Amino acid sequence: MTRGNQREKARAKNQKAESAVKSKNTMTGSEFQRHKESSAAIMREKQKLADERRQAEAAKKK
Repeated sequence: MTRGNQREKARAKNQKAESAVKSKNTMTGSEFQRHKESSAAIMREKQKLADERRQAEAAKKK
């Protein structure tokens, strides 16, 4: 039954690794919300710049 034992050890090792990855979030709710809002603002700004660039390229083609 060494194979069964190996499977159990591998499962335990994988669960330990997954729990270490999942526990990295140490932000509180309000910190997480501020981070989300700042990320959204950055993405809105990038989208605005991309739209302006597309409009400028479309104007050049006409």
